[in-house]
Amino acid sequence: MAKDKTIYTCNACGGTSPKWLGKCPHCGEWNTLEETIAEPAGSGKNRFQALAKSSPVSTLADIEAADVERTPTGLDELDRVLGGGIVEGGVVLIGGDPGIGKSTLLLQAVDALSRQMKVLYVTGEESGAQVALRSRRLSLDGKQVRVQAEIQLERILATLETEQPAFCVIDSIQTLYSDQLSSAPGSVAQVRECAAHLTRTAKASGCTMVLVGHVTKEGALAGPRVLEHIVDTVLYFEGDTHSSFRLVRAIKNRFGAVNEIGVFAMTDKGLKGVTNPSAIFLSTHSEPVPGSCVLVTLEGTRPLLVEIQALVDSGGPSPRRLSVGLERDRLAMLLAVLHRHAGVACSDQDVFVNAVGGVRISEPAADLAVLLAIQSSLRGKALPRGFIAFGEVGLAGEVRPAPRGQERLKEAGKLGFSVAIVPKANAPKKPIEGLIIHAVERVEQAIELLRGL
Repeated sequence: MAKDKTIYTCNACGGTSPKWLGKCPHCGEWNTLEETIAEPAGSGKNRFQALAKSSPVSTLADIEAADVERTPTGLDELDRVLGGGIVEGGVVLIGGDPGIGKSTLLLQAVDALSRQMKVLYVTGEESGAQVALRSRRLSLDGKQVRVQAEIQLERILATLETEQPAFCVIDSIQTLYSDQLSSAPGSVAQVRECAAHLTRTAKASGCTMVLVGHVTKEGALAGPRVLEHIVDTVLYFEGDTHSSFRLVRAIKNRFGAVNEIGVFAMTDKGLKGVTNPSAIFLSTHSEPVPGSCVLVTLEGTRPLLVEIQALVDSGGPSPRRLSVGLERDRLAMLLAVLHRHAGVACSDQDVFVNAVGGVRISEPAADLAVLLAIQSSLRGKALPRGFIAFGEVGLAGEVRPAPRGQERLKEAGKLGFSVAIVPKANAPKKPIEGLIIHAVERVEQAIELLRGL
């Protein structure tokens, strides 16, 4: 096969150059030229004609649309994140830190799916023997799992055409390379080109494709952002590698809800789904301790109870503000609101806030729980047993309602919690059995209630 001609395209202005340059000659930006395959003359016109023939214009109301059919993977928590199972022709990108369990989870899914469809596991980071050793360690059957150790894209595409699998795992996309490009595996051009070819193959053949992606030191997927745009679903592994619990979060899903999470426990037999994830995000104190407040947060369609811990200590001339699992800038804003509207000053104190269990909380409904935990630590007085709180706090000191507050309160009632401070707009019309609810409109009212409990 003749090698295609390559050019270098600027990702800032779109200008092209026949060779790589440190500075784009068109816009003057540095280190923006990336290798791409040059299209032959006339290819654009023929391609657009083909697209016009295959995609006629139609009225939106006349297009027949039905819910996509899903195939369960055999792992309930993974199915929850995917929206119910895998979709024919769908492309899933999954990323996470090294050693967090991506290959383990996908090998379990491949083994479970092999009982109902043809599967293929392509490994570019390990040999076939290493995959077999992991399979035996996890006590997987593996009799119908086809494995290929290969990193050249053209050979993988030939294997996909020969094997005709219904489910394929590529582990990982950063190890693949195409002969059409001269750049090294893992480069921006190689990652983009390999992902585009595999996506086209998946859409044309109906094979569900799972791409494993590496992450950078900041936790983002390595490679261009187009890697996330081109696929249908993006999943992230979260959690501490030193902990036995893992979270899989959906960041993008064209076939289901986003921000859905699946919770797994790492065992000697692989990753097992956790049926009651709230239990792992709550500390096991025999007695209530100062600085601890339980928050009812929403992750997708699932209400979770997470313990927020705060420690306020004398800080000296340069007090620190440190948060784990919550936004640090939001913590500084909440401390300013606490001082201005509730008269609680922490300007000379170190403030540390932590979400138990390694979970990351991004919703503003955690504001009220964070403030009450800080107040509890500052006073040195523990909150009552069975206490929960949630609500967004504004800069004017108002407590704003949180979405789906009824579901949050019902989940807390099921788990035996007895006292709650919530926004007034989230107060239920009918009482919830066993749960005393205090509705507040402002942060100073919440602080006053806390002092009386």
